[in-house]
Amino acid sequence: MARPGFKAGWTRIVPAPVERAGYCLATALVLLALFAFWHPIGGTVWSVDNPAVRGAIWAIFGLGWAMLFLATFLINHFELFGLAQGWRSMRGAQETAPHFKEPFLYKFVRHPIYTSLLLGLWATPDMTGSHLLLAAGFSVYIWIGLRHEERDLMAAFGEVYVSYQRRVGAVIPGVGRKG
Repeated sequence: MARPGFKAGWTRIVPAPVERAGYCLATALVLLALFAFWHPIGGTVWSVDNPAVRGAIWAIFGLGWAMLFLATFLINHFELFGLAQGWRSMRGAQETAPHFKEPFLYKFVRHPIYTSLLLGLWATPDMTGSHLLLAAGFSVYIWIGLRHEERDLMAAFGEVYVSYQRRVGAVIPGVGRKG
């Protein structure tokens, strides 16, 4: 649903101001179904017993989710979830063209939302088979999404984004710069 081709077809059915909110609602419903019909997989992949290391891993886990929250606000949390589009439409305000910016976390990685999700998914002192399957599945989805998003951002921002790719790593600071 995040692909431009799908959006073009979808906005023939729903008004453009609710397209993003519809995407977010569909995502929430798919996640709800995933969690409702999930069947646990037994087994422990790893378990860390050292209290200091466990604490450090939990801190990384918390940092990942806190960074996710911050990253969404840095690029406009309300726009990301489709709320700003609906609000503008209700007020009769025009949508402005997107402009490229590099707020805080985006100076270190191009996709801090993905970085944050990966930290939140993988930083656990106790990895079960179920958790591993979930983390691996979401990681594959993130890497596929990253490739598509990079193409879209290059198309939208051109040389400005290409220059950004050369300077800033994709998900890990300094790693994945385009040379």
